[in-house]
Amino acid sequence: MAGRTLRNTRISSRAVRAAAAAACVTLVLTACGSTKDTVASGGGGGGGTGKVGVILPLLTSPFWQSYNDYVPKMAKSEGVDALKTVNSNSDPSQQITDINNQLNQGVKGLVVAPLDSAAIAAGLDQAERKGVPVVAVDVAPEKGKVAMVVRANNVAYGEKACEYLGKQISSGKVVQIMGDLASVNGRERSEAFRTCVKKNYPKLKVLEIPAKWESDTAASKLDTLLNANPDIKGIYMQAGGVYLAPTLQTLKSKGMLKKTGQAGHITIVSNDGIPQEFDAIRKGEIDATVSQPADSYAKYGMYYIKAAMQGKTFKPGPTDHDSEIVKLPSGILEDQLPAPLVTKDNVDDSKLWGNTVK
Repeated sequence: MAGRTLRNTRISSRAVRAAAAAACVTLVLTACGSTKDTVASGGGGGGGTGKVGVILPLLTSPFWQSYNDYVPKMAKSEGVDALKTVNSNSDPSQQITDINNQLNQGVKGLVVAPLDSAAIAAGLDQAERKGVPVVAVDVAPEKGKVAMVVRANNVAYGEKACEYLGKQISSGKVVQIMGDLASVNGRERSEAFRTCVKKNYPKLKVLEIPAKWESDTAASKLDTLLNANPDIKGIYMQAGGVYLAPTLQTLKSKGMLKKTGQAGHITIVSNDGIPQEFDAIRKGEIDATVSQPADSYAKYGMYYIKAAMQGKTFKPGPTDHDSEIVKLPSGILEDQLPAPLVTKDNVDDSKLWGNTVK
């Protein structure tokens, strides 16, 4: 999950799975750069046509606002008839209701950004019963049937933040402001960061703030932590969309917001790649962020739901858009899209989606 807000067909016998696997052609990066796929027997819910429902986790984060803006543009470019997006407002129960409402409206495909990796299974089961394919964006479900997960490597997020801080800070205390541990994203980023620090930078001491993708929670807990630990040297924010503003404001209120190069500067690494983070990097308020591809999430969410509705399937392997499809432990396929580290050296790169948002 890129961040919560202020508060924050179905036939699965071994024989059919084997037949489907045999029928699929691996999605590969070919010499001519084309994407290879195939139509599997059984097809999708809409035969390649029909309305597609798009369900958002929230709309108060700049990241999800940008994704929401990209959805109709990418739907048009991919030839998908997408309905107006639905906002689940950070409520996993509401998200299941939203899925059911879309199914009752007769959609032939769903693109969903799950709030809770476990709870989303109830909605996925409803879609499967109706023969409606689903593509998950940003968060992988723990179980349930989806045609594809469109996501970046969240383990790499935590590792990139760790490596950056570790190279900037020789020893001392660093804080990671974590996401919701009910989300696989929060768990993977948190575990990757602490594991990397322990293995590669043992002179760093990690202090953790469970913040559930909630900015108020992050601000309050960071304030308390800084009172007890005024010697903090680094911060890793797992979601700039919700943690950037409260973190900078908390540091400023304590006289601890020092710019890069100034004595007492706290090295800060974020996740999301929103324009506000880029501006903070330019100002020297934070040092880096991992650019989570809001534009590509929308583009390939539409690409894969159209493919699923046409009955196309994919296998693990490299793609023609600089990513790789991997099989998760659950058996679900995930297209892991690129998510580059952004620093002062490349913050003005015109290819970064955060520099194209108006």
